[in-house]
Amino acid sequence: MKISKIKSIEVLDSRARPTLCTSVYLDDGSIGQAMVPSGASTGQLEAHELRDKNNQRYGGLGVQDAVKNSEEALKILKDVSSEDQLIIDNKLIELDATENKSKLGANAILSVSLACARAASNSMSISLYAVSYTHLRAHETDS
Repeated sequence: MKISKIKSIEVLDSRARPTLCTSVYLDDGSIGQAMVPSGASTGQLEAHELRDKNNQRYGGLGVQDAVKNSEEALKILKDVSSEDQLIIDNKLIELDATENKSKLGANAILSVSLACARAASNSMSISLYAVSYTHLRAHETDS
């Protein structure tokens, strides 16, 4: 169940604000999809939601750059097992390499991460929460 493709598109959320919808494809044919909500809070400790700032599109709120960044994550995630969420998340964090996720955008990172988890869940035909539980239990027995 290795990651073979990542595809993202810009969609509108329930407040009609642009956000990402990411699909992760696995080599066994399974697909996981995640749409992340656009952030409403803007505290100084919030992860950075990447916006295009092109006032010609959605008043500068477009997420085309985040779409590109999420698809670029395939360079580091191709052939990674979809079951290993910790490795996936750590690779995304390393690729971003900023404290507040401002390089890739927290929206891109979150959409890829969650789509990977859903792809693993679909591949194993188990509930999403069970993927995390199964994975955590496997690591507990390794220690």
